[in-house]
Amino acid sequence: MLIKISVVSYLNSRPFIYGLENSEVKNEISLQLDIPSVCAAKLIENRVDIGLVPVAILPELEEYHIISDYCIGADGEVGSVLLLSEAPLQEIKTILLDNQSRTSVELVQVLANKFWNIQPVWRDAEENYEILIKGTTAGVVIGDRTFSLKSKFKYSYDFATEWKKFTSLPFVFACWVSNKKLPDNFINRFNNALKDGLASKTEVIKQYKDEHTTNFDVKDYLENKLSYILDEKKKEALALFLQYIKEGAENELMKIV
Repeated sequence: MLIKISVVSYLNSRPFIYGLENSEVKNEISLQLDIPSVCAAKLIENRVDIGLVPVAILPELEEYHIISDYCIGADGEVGSVLLLSEAPLQEIKTILLDNQSRTSVELVQVLANKFWNIQPVWRDAEENYEILIKGTTAGVVIGDRTFSLKSKFKYSYDFATEWKKFTSLPFVFACWVSNKKLPDNFINRFNNALKDGLASKTEVIKQYKDEHTTNFDVKDYLENKLSYILDEKKKEALALFLQYIKEGAENELMKIV
């Protein structure tokens, strides 16, 4: 039986996808490409066995195992998880929330309450909500859309940068999680495939450029903005972030209208 895997379809996960598709595990898995929220839903609902999922959903899983030494993280500016605005932070009245990733929604709440000291009205974003980002209404935007949108707004706040200012730690946006115990020998082969994918960034960059017409610096993003190793500092950051989420839930800090 194939092991079902849901992977984020953004550029940041391309090295992982490349590794899995060009490895010895490719015949053991069924690979599905999704936005982060769908990856999360599939793992929670047991429709897949492994997901590259937003870390904010970990408390919702009845059982979970972080199975990899690799993640989607950043130690400083990430460039693809942003708060975009025409107004500076202290003048923002409303924040529209990108529904593609639970982590970004939770992280902006933590930053607003504990670091920025602002109390905006929170609203779920609807389709094409980017056109509503104006005046004192800001918007959380994640993923590949940020590459073309950032330059259109006077103010751009990078979540990984802001988190590091706040905590002096890197940040983990997503990690590889299974909702059941998997064989150790498979996990070893799986990790080797991810490692090989990260070592193949040159091929990944060429592939992406062949598919997309863009002025975005793909090489800089994959090699310098993203930090893929789930090291001890990132584990410390992850534990702290999950603690903040728990506190926020207990205090009902954020009400979305």
